[in-house]
Amino acid sequence: MYNPPAFREDRPEILYGLIRAARLALLVSNGAQGVPEVTHLPLVLLEEEGMLLGHVARANPHWRGLREAGRALAVFQGAEGYVSPNWYPSKAEHHRVVPTWNYEAVHAEGPVELIEDPARLHAIVSLLTDRQEARQPRPWAVADAPEPFVAGQLKGIVGVSLKIERLTGKRKLSQNRAEPDRAGAEAGLAASADPRDRAVAEAMRTVAATT
Repeated sequence: MYNPPAFREDRPEILYGLIRAARLALLVSNGAQGVPEVTHLPLVLLEEEGMLLGHVARANPHWRGLREAGRALAVFQGAEGYVSPNWYPSKAEHHRVVPTWNYEAVHAEGPVELIEDPARLHAIVSLLTDRQEARQPRPWAVADAPEPFVAGQLKGIVGVSLKIERLTGKRKLSQNRAEPDRAGAEAGLAASADPRDRAVAEAMRTVAATT
């Protein structure tokens, strides 16, 4: 990931927060055909262990590719949105402005382990379920389903554990702009009807307050 110093984010607490907030990750590994293999999946972060856990369908050939590659990259997308040149006060001064895109992203890289043991798979799906169901008014648990049914479902998946050896963060939030332009971009995003744009404005306020 191209990551100029102005946008680089190295603080683990910020990066872990972005990982936890991400709804869906991309798991990427080297493929045998000269292009990466990619799977979209939720991943749960175990901070103390520095580990990401998830699972893929057994019918998905990517798990065999992961075993062969031995390493993988997990990509987490944070807030992102388009920035119009019209929001920059400097446009009225010299017109030397162009559009851009603000965004947050985290890459986690490391060795992967494939998990087929039923007990460990059960623990992974229970953890993933509990994390997601925590926001529901009446959380569903894996134990709510019949044990034979769950056992059958576990046969159709392969667990994935990624040990984080390298964590790379980027928060491209107009830090390279003069303050009037940065404030103009934040105001333009905050005024948008799209909640995704407003999330970028909030991220801009956060990065300004913590840097």
